[in-house]
Amino acid sequence: MADPRGFLHHTRTTPDYRPVPVRLRDWREVYEPFPIHEVRTQASRCMDCGIPFCNNGCPLGNLIPDWNDLVYRDRWREAIDALHATNNFPEFTGRLCPAPCESACVLGINQPAVTIKQVEVEIIDRAFSEGWVVPVVPDVQTGRSVAGGGSGPAGLAAAQQLTRAGHRVVVFERDDRPGGLLRYGIPEFKMEKRHLDRRLDQLRAEGTEFRCSVNVGVDVTVEELRAEFDAIVLAGGATVRRDLPVPGRELEGVHQAMDYLPIANRVQEGDADEPAITAEGKRVIIIGGGDTGADCLGTANRQGAVSVHQFEIMPRPPDERDPSTPWPTWPLMFRTASAHDEGVERVYAVNTLELVGDDDGAVRALRGVEVTQQVVDGRMTFEPVPDSEFELPCELVLLAMGFTGAEKPGLLESLGVEFDARGNVARDEEWMTNVDGVFVCGDMGRGQSLIVWAIAEGRSTAASVDRWLTGASDLPEPLATDTQALRA
Repeated sequence: MADPRGFLHHTRTTPDYRPVPVRLRDWREVYEPFPIHEVRTQASRCMDCGIPFCNNGCPLGNLIPDWNDLVYRDRWREAIDALHATNNFPEFTGRLCPAPCESACVLGINQPAVTIKQVEVEIIDRAFSEGWVVPVVPDVQTGRSVAGGGSGPAGLAAAQQLTRAGHRVVVFERDDRPGGLLRYGIPEFKMEKRHLDRRLDQLRAEGTEFRCSVNVGVDVTVEELRAEFDAIVLAGGATVRRDLPVPGRELEGVHQAMDYLPIANRVQEGDADEPAITAEGKRVIIIGGGDTGADCLGTANRQGAVSVHQFEIMPRPPDERDPSTPWPTWPLMFRTASAHDEGVERVYAVNTLELVGDDDGAVRALRGVEVTQQVVDGRMTFEPVPDSEFELPCELVLLAMGFTGAEKPGLLESLGVEFDARGNVARDEEWMTNVDGVFVCGDMGRGQSLIVWAIAEGRSTAASVDRWLTGASDLPEPLATDTQALRA
């Protein structure tokens, strides 16, 4: 198992960031290259721990100790085979996943965890550079057809698995290019879109068809869809954005993050010379302390914001793992993204009371108050701190407060699918909705979650669809079938 003493001889090392003044001048990924010899050294820290909790920490069940050992032994071709055995898109997860596998690493009990995520991305990047990633074309066609709604990571994973099983798969995407949030939500500095495009080229070569600029349920009716396809996979994400119901929400200069980020990405795609919404020369406030807020932060700084504040209603997490989230669970603790090193003031335990406008109807300030977190009758509440109100000048406010469920008008209402109490599309243990032959995976059924969960659900749903169409399936199923338990 790699080097049994590797963790005793080597400390955890990750790639250096490119200097802030340099990386703010472009939109390329933020990391410096990581030397191959260092990748092998990091892989050697993976212990022969007997029970690899990292496998369980990963929703995909990635064979982490196996490919760490292969990298350490310089057997890269076998390493990518082991990685692809469980993960269709390691170039996405290796860049974007928060790595719950590392939180479950046994070494992480009393030392810095193995750099699992970095080894993963180095394997797939090496595989692409060596030409090892090639189309996997099915030997036999089943004569069955599947429509996929949405081309994010869940939809792409389901599509690739079903295409390789021999079904005709058509993925519908209402944007002009496939990729979903990978395309228009994730900024270029977190994942350059060339990584997405080369994987899409593989899917097309395998036989998956993409029909873009098509809003299913509007441009194509449900009746037309059911007439052309034997099964439907819903993978449209949780796109209903959480809003901010305060006075001044309607002011000019107040935008949802998912109105702001796609415009910036389209500039990088070459669709426009300048973004229609920009932070250039403005004081910016981002409401929401999660990953989307950090994406807005990095984008605003690259556009030339004068200053950026990031607000979070929750209290600041502890610097170390909180006792309420013991190993090997996902730890509650303070985290920083690369964007936080580029210039921001992070403000915790504050609530927005009002957005204040000028005489022209544009936002000029945010009025807020400090709060304390309390639990009343079993429910979390936030109580204002007396005499703590403040006003902060701003010209751009970005709402990055997450999503509340699937978008019901259009396709979902036309299909007649049922929803759970959280606004997600309900499904049974086989990932099927209440409508026969209509399946759901990813955020549309699970709610807002991680990319690794989306890929895992896409793979599991593909196996259920294949089994429903043909009576049996050899496709792997990374997730248990008790989907209610998985969402709990």
